[in-house]
Amino acid sequence: MFWLIRLFLLLMSIMYLLIGVWAILDPLLNVVDISAPSFMDIVGLSVSSEIGYSEIAGLYGGLNLGIGLMCLVGILKENIGIFAIKFITFLTGSIASGRVIFSMLPSTPSFLNSFFITEVCTCLVGIGLLKYLRDLNKST
Repeated sequence: MFWLIRLFLLLMSIMYLLIGVWAILDPLLNVVDISAPSFMDIVGLSVSSEIGYSEIAGLYGGLNLGIGLMCLVGILKENIGIFAIKFITFLTGSIASGRVIFSMLPSTPSFLNSFFITEVCTCLVGIGLLKYLRDLNKST
């Protein structure tokens, strides 16, 4: 079953590293007119000042790169891997919860979108892996 934990960490590292690189390079890709989909368009953001590009690069790019690297290291170092699963489970569950809470406010859009589904699935898989690890520790 440890192969499943490593697979989860590998998938999370790939996803978060790609999102991080994409967010950092997005303004540059728009300037050089490469026909890649725009990160900011997909997540529904627009930049109205120069600091906005720094915020996109830092909050979306840097944070996602850091999470991706943590998951990558976690494949090789068990204690970091377990922390990474706990962190991603908490993170994705919190983001999904925020979407649901926001949707309960009057005149706000629904929370049901592809990002929400990904967050819920990631959170549930993380909970399952953490439960498996807890049960494994109890039996030994």
